[in-house]
Amino acid sequence: MSPPKTALLIIGDGAEEMEAVITADVLRRGGIEVTYAGLNGAGPVKCARKTVITPDAALKDVQSKTYDVLILPGGQPGSNNLAASELVGQVLKAHHSAGKIIAAICAAPIALKAHSIKAALVTSHPCVQKQLEEGGYKYSEERVVVADRVVTSRGPGTAFEFALKLVELLVGHEKSKELVDPMLVKV
Repeated sequence: MSPPKTALLIIGDGAEEMEAVITADVLRRGGIEVTYAGLNGAGPVKCARKTVITPDAALKDVQSKTYDVLILPGGQPGSNNLAASELVGQVLKAHHSAGKIIAAICAAPIALKAHSIKAALVTSHPCVQKQLEEGGYKYSEERVVVADRVVTSRGPGTAFEFALKLVELLVGHEKSKELVDPMLVKV
């Protein structure tokens, strides 16, 4: 049996908690090992709506590891914090050049722009659409977009679809499909 697939989900203050928690939960249900990495250390992170999440590790302590997917939840100021972080840029570029999947939801695709991660097509929360288009990205209003090993999605209301797409890409369509009914998700 092959080792389980792995995911690194970077969270910092102001992250959108629904996107961070739903994504991690669905991936774990799919048998994927998820590590929450704190942008500013391993201490508690206060999300956009005051939910507190304790990371598994500090990003600086896991930056040299390679995961099958690197996930950026949206939210504000969380997305701006990801875009402004040099360390996030280094980790994104390392994973992208290693052929790993990069996933960003809601406003987090602005971090892709800030750190020069290219994709033929992206989507995001409408509030950052103009920034992405001005950055040279072709934009779609689809709920989830997959292009060039980059997965993007629109916001909290698309978090289940986003997570299920990641499960599909990492462990297959059948596993993704078998998660839908027990969670009562309409896709």
